[in-house]
Amino acid sequence: MLATGKFTSARMVRVLIEEEMGGTTYSIQYTTDSKTTLEKYYKEDQARFQAEAMKLFADKMLSFRTELELVSEFFQNN
Repeated sequence: MLATGKFTSARMVRVLIEEEMGGTTYSIQYTTDSKTTLEKYYKEDQARFQAEAMKLFADKMLSFRTELELVSEFFQNN
């Protein structure tokens, strides 16, 4: 995904809530510079990555997208 040049960062996190089905759940979050770049990804790359993920993980993965807009970000000063 990062190799497409359309995303500036990626974050992988483990979900701490226990799922009814058991197992471990992860979430991946990608950051891009604009909605236009994101739309370009959907048009040019999404189908290929989705097909590759299905080939690798089949029924072991659930994929859905949620678009978020950063409103504010705060950091603690040390």
